[in-house]
Amino acid sequence: GGLNVGGGAPELVTGSRDGCVRVWDPRQQDPVLSLEPVEGDTPADCWTVAFGNSYNDSERCICAGYDNGDVKMFDLRTMQLRWDTNVRNGVCHLQFDRKDILMNKLGVSTLESNMVVYDLRTYHPTEGYAGRKEKVTKATVWGTHFLPQNREVWATCGGDGSVSLYKYSYPAERKVKDADGIEKGVAGNVELLNNRTLSSQPIVSFDWHVNKGGLCVFASLDQTVRVAICTKLHLQ
Repeated sequence: GGLNVGGGAPELVTGSRDGCVRVWDPRQQDPVLSLEPVEGDTPADCWTVAFGNSYNDSERCICAGYDNGDVKMFDLRTMQLRWDTNVRNGVCHLQFDRKDILMNKLGVSTLESNMVVYDLRTYHPTEGYAGRKEKVTKATVWGTHFLPQNREVWATCGGDGSVSLYKYSYPAERKVKDADGIEKGVAGNVELLNNRTLSSQPIVSFDWHVNKGGLCVFASLDQTVRVAICTKLHLQ
């Protein structure tokens, strides 16, 4: 979705301060879908949105993060709220580890230096998706960006100007049954591979090269755009 990645129409998704999440077709002037807060409620600011689960022409999900810590997943095929949770801090960034596959993992970056990685393969009706929460830096985590060549490796962008590389390891069993016989997910382990301070100001934007493994570009609040390369990623 959006970048002609995965099935379905080439759509864009936006989130706004009024709490609305809207889906746009670049060929039309008005949004094709508008997900709005309940009338009368005080809406939370929507800070970040992401497409995922676009593995065929009919399936697609939107995940939205809000300033009050809410994370909501909307199913665009059934037009229903598929899942919601609260991570207790404002959500700065969301990313699926791949847009064009059956949803697998979701990276959530928040204020107060936290990162949460959810396993999206098994949903429990009361507990939701299993997640692993990690303390990353001593500042806001502005982004969790999965490596295109290896979805188990990602970079986080810190408010202290650091970039950290992490690796996800799956558990021996990704799902187990609870006391009632209902399947629930099991979160894997997160390992810090490397950390480097690359700026004196927060790094607020980051992108990997889709073809050259390890090559990345990022921008920080010191008004500088930098290009870097992470080596030996093929060993992970």
